[in-house]
Amino acid sequence: MRRSDAGFVTGQPRRPHAQSVASVPRCTDAGYVTAEAAVVLPTLALFAAALIWCLMAASAQIQCVDAARAGARAAARQDPPSAAVAAARQAAPQGARIGVSREGDLVRVRVEAAAAGPGPLAVRLTGEAVALAEETVG
Repeated sequence: MRRSDAGFVTGQPRRPHAQSVASVPRCTDAGYVTAEAAVVLPTLALFAAALIWCLMAASAQIQCVDAARAGARAAARQDPPSAAVAAARQAAPQGARIGVSREGDLVRVRVEAAAAGPGPLAVRLTGEAVALAEETVG
């Protein structure tokens, strides 16, 4: 075969034979994208909901710890127990239970709250702080 027969001299590419075009298999996977999206989108939505729940529970846990520290500081300053509970309640998550106790020179404040969630994801969060009463520091 000469170069002019292949079409290189004129700058046009060679055309394939009709027989070789028909024997090439075509990709027919257009329906797989829809099936994959039907599986992936609910999974992503469930993952996003779980992530949001984890962030909300972590935030409530931090609030419990902060509320217990605020209550323990107030109780250690010799504030009345009602003032210590009020200081803790101000920083605690809504619906939290607050307990103040004294054990010798130590004041202990415990804050318990429920993290909302469906079924087994509803967990109980606690924060506890202990402080030395100021009257004992000399």
